[in-house]
Parts: sequence; structure tokens; C-alpha cells
Amino acid sequence: MTEGDVKALAQELVALDVAAGARWAVGPALGAVRAVGRSRPEPRDGVAERAARAELYQVAAWIAFDAERHGVSRRLHLRALELARSDPAEGPDAAVEPLILAVLAMQEEHLGRPAQSLRIASSVLARRALPGRVAAIFHVRAGRALARMGNGPLAGRALGTAAELLADRPTDRDPAWAWWFDRHELDGHHGLARAALGDLGAAAALLHDAAHAGGDGGGPAYRVLFAAELALVQARAGDWREVDAAMATLMDGVSSVGSVRALRVMGRAARLVEDGRRVPRRTRDTARHLALALHDTGTGAG
Repeated sequence: MTEGDVKALAQELVALDVAAGARWAVGPALGAVRAVGRSRPEPRDGVAERAARAELYQVAAWIAFDAERHGVSRRLHLRALELARSDPAEGPDAAVEPLILAVLAMQEEHLGRPAQSLRIASSVLARRALPGRVAAIFHVRAGRALARMGNGPLAGRALGTAAELLADRPTDRDPAWAWWFDRHELDGHHGLARAALGDLGAAAALLHDAAHAGGDGGGPAYRVLFAAELALVQARAGDWREVDAAMATLMDGVSSVGSVRALRVMGRAARLVEDGRRVPRRTRDTARHLALALHDTGTGAG
């Protein structure tokens, strides 16, 4: 398989993931990995060929992560790292290497290992002359990890630094892969950090902004996660009117949601409402209907 073939596969997977999400992209992604794996790179292969393979493995690893396939995601990320770092001339600044580490850091936090997430983020932030967007992404990773560890002041400082960096205009040093990191992405992660710290009011406001950015269909498919997290925050706060409306809206689109992470967060919100005390009957019924719709997806969310 040529370098061009591998790049084309990666681009097709990115387009499918952005449009439909990991639920439908994970099968094609793992199929692409198997196809490329049948022709393993040789030591004589050029840097471009190995970089193309690293990019494909990274894309597949991200998709597996959003599909909650964490074992295979981690294996693919480690293989992508091996390929990205295989050229001594590239070193730690290999084009796709920071993106691999950014997703690995997010995965560690997602799986309840914030100290590991912070270690990865800190190791990248210690590098000299990081492009602004790359530095901002890793300050977000650090902020999320610190919030999960209960360190509000340092989390706020990290997220504030990310916001300052994001306010600067992009430069030609910022990698093309950072296209998805915008104000809405930052708001979503800031909201998740506030939720981890128990500041549910601030979390809800930030997640609302992130979830409703650009109107219907705005942004990558995985960003429905922010709408799901908003419902979970509202359920935690006992804001029954708002969570009822949020769950009803989510239920209308469950069958088309591609992020398994988002579906499972919806399931957590529904269970929290079903198990809650003094929940209005209408809201409890909405939660039950949402849980049934989630069960029908076969993703383990309901």
C-alpha cells in the first residue's frame, strides 16, 4: 500500500468520523488498520511513508476511543507513537506526535487516571517553543486533570492560559490537525472541569454554550457529548425542568448519535434521574424513555 493510499484512507476516516461519529466509523477504521498492517513498514521505508501510517493509526485510535474501545485504542496509539518517533531527525516534534499524546491524556482522565493524564500533559508543556494551539490543547488537558484531582486554583489557571493562547490568531506553526480546537471546544472542556469541581452552575452555562454552538449540526459529531454532559450536570443539580427538556431533545436524536462516549453519558444522566428523590413524574418518565432508546442502540449505554 502506497503512502498516498494510506493518506487517502486516513482522510476518508476523518470525514466519516466528523460526519457520522465513532459508532459507524470504528468498523471501517479497524478494517483500514488491518489492511495497512498486512504490509508492515520496512526499515528502508521513507519518513513520509511512516508518517502516513502513524497518522492513520492515530485516526483509528481516536475513533476507537470515542467508541469506548479503550484497549484497542491504546494499542493503536502506542503503535502510532512508535511510528511517529521512528525518525531521529523528527524527535518529539514529529507532526502527529503531540496529537497522539493529547488523546492519550484525555483517555487517561476519562478512565479515572487524572495523575497519568497530568503527567502526559506536563511532559509536553515542558518542551520549548510549542505552537500556540498545541500549548493551549495541553493546558486544557492539564486543567481537566487538575480539576479531577480537586485542585481548582491550578485547574483555573491552566484553562485561563489556554483561553489566552486561543485568543491569539493562528500562525503557520500551528499544525493542521488542530482545526477542531476552537472556543466551543474550550468551553466544553472548561465546563467539564467545573463539573468535576462541583461548580454545577458554571458548568451548566459553559456546557450550554458548547452544546449549542453553531446551531444544529455545528461541529464534529462527537460534540453531542457536551449536550449529554449538560443533561448530567442538570440531573446532578436537581434542575428537573431543564434536565427534562434536555433529555427529551437528546432522545429525539439517539438513533443517529455516533459518539458512544456521549451515549453512555446520557445513560448516566437517565439513571441519576430515575434513582433521584422527589423527581417529577414527567421527568422520571422522560428518563425511562431515554434509557429504553439508549438500550436499543446496543452500545451498553442504556
